[in-house]
Amino acid sequence: MKAVEVAVRDASGLDNSLVGVALMCKAFQPHQNGKPGGPLADAGAEGGEQEAESALFAGAMGRYKNPSSHRTVDFAGPIEAAQIIQFADLLLRQVDRAVHAPQTSCPDGLLAMHTNGR
Repeated sequence: MKAVEVAVRDASGLDNSLVGVALMCKAFQPHQNGKPGGPLADAGAEGGEQEAESALFAGAMGRYKNPSSHRTVDFAGPIEAAQIIQFADLLLRQVDRAVHAPQTSCPDGLLAMHTNGR
């Protein structure tokens, strides 16, 4: 999960002072009431989906990254450990998708040019 934290920080451009859950909440802060959200939030997604993505990343940090940063964590076995690695891989893919997603919010003039086919 440390790789997820590093990838989110790099992709979002947020400060090193933000870590774990706080970093995820800031990076994926939903767009609300015309106010821009976090740098990795999907402006084209429905509000509940944006909230869920933020919660997913924050929950992953709180449940799987933070405990092992502060103490020895015993997993139920190698299968559980492998599943956590697979979950981290999925989150890394989502970060990559957020970085390479087309921008859905743009100035009105550019939006008009885009929708008029110019």
